[in-house]
Amino acid sequence: MKKIYDAIVVGGSLGGVMSAYSLAKNNHNVLLIEETDWIGGQLTSQGVPSDEHDFIEETGRTKTYEIYRNKVRDYYRNHPNIKDEYKTKEVFNPGNGWVSKNSHEPVLAHKLLNEMLEPFKNKNLNILLNAKVIKSDSTNELVNNVTVKVGNEVLDFSAKYFVDATDNGDLLPVTNTEYVTGAEGFDEYNEPHAPKVAHPNDMQPITWVAAIAYDEGGNHRIEKPAMYDLFKSYQMPFGESVLSWYAAGLDLNTKRHFSMYALPNTEVEDTPAMFTYRQVFEPEIFKDKTGLKPITLINWPQNDYFLGNIIENKDTEYHKYAAKQLTLSLIYWLQTEAKRDDNKGYGYPEIMMVPGALGTDSGLAKAPYIRESRRIKALYTIVEQDINKRYAKQKPKYWDSIGVGLYHIDLHMTTETKTYFFDETWPFEIPLGSLIPVNKKNLVAGCKNIGTTHITNGCYRLHPIEWNIGEVSGLLISYCLKNDITPHELYNNKEEVKKFQDELVNNGIQLEWPEYVFEEAK
Repeated sequence: MKKIYDAIVVGGSLGGVMSAYSLAKNNHNVLLIEETDWIGGQLTSQGVPSDEHDFIEETGRTKTYEIYRNKVRDYYRNHPNIKDEYKTKEVFNPGNGWVSKNSHEPVLAHKLLNEMLEPFKNKNLNILLNAKVIKSDSTNELVNNVTVKVGNEVLDFSAKYFVDATDNGDLLPVTNTEYVTGAEGFDEYNEPHAPKVAHPNDMQPITWVAAIAYDEGGNHRIEKPAMYDLFKSYQMPFGESVLSWYAAGLDLNTKRHFSMYALPNTEVEDTPAMFTYRQVFEPEIFKDKTGLKPITLINWPQNDYFLGNIIENKDTEYHKYAAKQLTLSLIYWLQTEAKRDDNKGYGYPEIMMVPGALGTDSGLAKAPYIRESRRIKALYTIVEQDINKRYAKQKPKYWDSIGVGLYHIDLHMTTETKTYFFDETWPFEIPLGSLIPVNKKNLVAGCKNIGTTHITNGCYRLHPIEWNIGEVSGLLISYCLKNDITPHELYNNKEEVKKFQDELVNNGIQLEWPEYVFEEAK
């Protein structure tokens, strides 16, 4: 394995995969370091199916993301058991989830992402799994190397450039890269929804995802989780138990009513159906359904773990354990106490955990889903009034755009102040300046750790956007290596930025939204 690289990507998140891919396809020597045994982050090891905007079939994604989505459908089109109608159908939703127009299983996502990287493996791309960066030799401006622990072995690697593509921004403190956590105070950026004073430890919750199936007539009750009684008795700010069919609403101090299936002609027919919310496997698309069961991933409001952080916290391991306990408690509650849509009493013993669906024996994800990372102090920080429809005086436009995204500001209940809210955004762009730290010349952000605030992180953290950020972080380093220029020097030269943007377009990166999207998004 090479000890000196053109670039080292730390973190096999969705952004990390795309950063490594962009660098490798441009013939750079790359090392990708991932803490788990799966690459793909939120789409795979964290078990969160792609959350996408309404225009995704036609616009608002990079070319590689479009190709990936087509490969997902091709997998099902070519499946020997697929119904004939899907073999030639251009647009269909394989998993039948309503959070995405193309929901699919994490094991398939992992397979396809590995296939993307396969042409470069052991050539100019090396991948270290189950590996963690434990220290770094860094100056105020440069990262010189990283020390990595792999099992009982400790290895040192050097590179010209580094990408932090960890979901928690874990490389930032190790390399003394300036960063922030939690909620900024109002005086920092004058954001309308910012608190009066900063709360560095007030972060969005993690969620430990689980895969469950519905087995008609089955009885699969799990053992009562150790922390079940604690969670069952915990009262949310809106006056309901955390284990109930109620969860936080779209505005502070409000609540929403959910159900399992929102069965027609029942009192819950107009509620959001949680089983199909993140459903990733649908037996109905297959000819022979023998032994097949619908599978969904539990990343619901009810298992958002808001009792503590796993960033900058001495009790990180406890909070990871408790997050798993909350998810197991939700499953146990569903099996035993949840009011049924069909009015046949309480409990769905038909619910069963699915070993293997997330690459584990337990049916729980390999890692927790991370909504909010450490965030770099960037050359440009995206603020709420840039993108929020209520406050933006014009449609978002950045001179240094390196991609596009669209998602509402979705702040899940935070860990300290228990704040939550939802607000609509304009279709927005991703500024180059948000990927570049103020104090490091050879480190780039490649994940949800870019220069956003606590509030704008709530809409820049989704799959297509992270994919775009990661892909461009690799292309940025490639451009700098080829042109003997640093990201800071590039950013400070508008003519050079325009050349870089032209190269992005040639690589299938969309830099702005078509006008009709703004009209339809009004």
